[in-house]
Amino acid sequence: MKYIRECFIIFGLTLAGEFLNKLLPLPVPAGVYGLFLLLVLLCVGILKLEQVEATGNFLLDIMPVMFVPASVGLLESMGDLQAILVPVVVISMVSTVIVMAVTGIVAEKMLGGKK
Repeated sequence: MKYIRECFIIFGLTLAGEFLNKLLPLPVPAGVYGLFLLLVLLCVGILKLEQVEATGNFLLDIMPVMFVPASVGLLESMGDLQAILVPVVVISMVSTVIVMAVTGIVAEKMLGGKK
């Protein structure tokens, strides 16, 4: 019963995020609204971590399984991707390095940086 209640809380906040996505004219995904609502409720103390922790941990544990359909889809469209494989790999590598560098710089500035 505990897991069902926790699922209702998490999915309810996700549904509220969907409603906010329809109401607000901002280019923000509905999932981000739901996560922000969860963060606010946890920070304010309306929702306790124990009320969603077990189901949240379960969802984190099964997250890799959720990438299987996307991977299979990529494998099925490999014929179409072969023509543009090199540019896609280069763009992916360059953008990953840029994201890592920017994240590192921002983290250093937030933590005070090295003198």
